[in-house]
Amino acid sequence: MPPKKMTIQQRYTIILDRFAVMMPTAETELHYANPYQLLVAVILSAQCTDKRVNLVTPALFERFPDAATLAAATFEDVEPLVRSVTFANNKSRHLLGMAKMLLDDFGGSVPDKMEDLVKLPGVGRKTANVIISVVFDKPGMAVDTHVFRVSARLGLTVDAKNPLQAERQLTEHIPAHLLPIAHHWLILHGRYTCKARNPLCEGCRFADVCLYFAAGGWAAEKKAE
Repeated sequence: MPPKKMTIQQRYTIILDRFAVMMPTAETELHYANPYQLLVAVILSAQCTDKRVNLVTPALFERFPDAATLAAATFEDVEPLVRSVTFANNKSRHLLGMAKMLLDDFGGSVPDKMEDLVKLPGVGRKTANVIISVVFDKPGMAVDTHVFRVSARLGLTVDAKNPLQAERQLTEHIPAHLLPIAHHWLILHGRYTCKARNPLCEGCRFADVCLYFAAGGWAAEKKAE
């Protein structure tokens, strides 16, 4: 069936079924031991690689193992430990503010509701959805650059202009119980196969249903090299 001839639901069914076979287990590549640690790691991961964050967090978690110890810290305590990540100054301030709010408003525990999570400094909708889906295994679709790109190329989203529009389309069509793992399917596919530059389209399991592949975008990029 040509990519453009199938219905949107057929497209989702085919793609989700293939992901389930290809990646029966898919999870975050950030290293963490509890909800607090994941929240810190996700805040640090904004516009930064998981690999870099994983190099930074062991020393950070050793020094500040919970929200209480982090809330009692100063900028001068935190910034040297995260200096190698992008936007280290802002993220240091976000971590301090986040820890203090966790302590003051949530008893030191990471909340499980979107409306509470987005109140925390450094936490936007994407970060909140990661926490909701990964920590609490609740329906949530965090749309980062990988998810946004892959879902558009595969035709899972149509004319989505921003992450929120993409999130709404994805959550409309992906069964709620699959949302937590589908988030990782799309991220990992974007990270290692459907890359922003030089995507590995030849040999990709989705080439026959991919609108980007059918339109020849990958070939044009290759030719331009």
